[in-house]
Amino acid sequence: MEPRKEHLIKAITQQGGVSEAKIIRQAIDLHLGEITAPQTNLAMWEAEREFIEQIKTRPAQLGGRDWQRKDLYER
Repeated sequence: MEPRKEHLIKAITQQGGVSEAKIIRQAIDLHLGEITAPQTNLAMWEAEREFIEQIKTRPAQLGGRDWQRKDLYER
């Protein structure tokens, strides 16, 4: 732990009369309360999977593909 944080925790424990462990647990609880789990859009992933399956069934183009990788970045 950084010395600055350790000093702050010790100061808080002296002022509040609680243990360092309790202060650390409270800080963790506060931090975790602010974090939200990422939401997964299952419908979007299903649409993407269907799109990939469509591409996989396309016949190969004679002469190779008609696009270049750099073109994809311009979309």
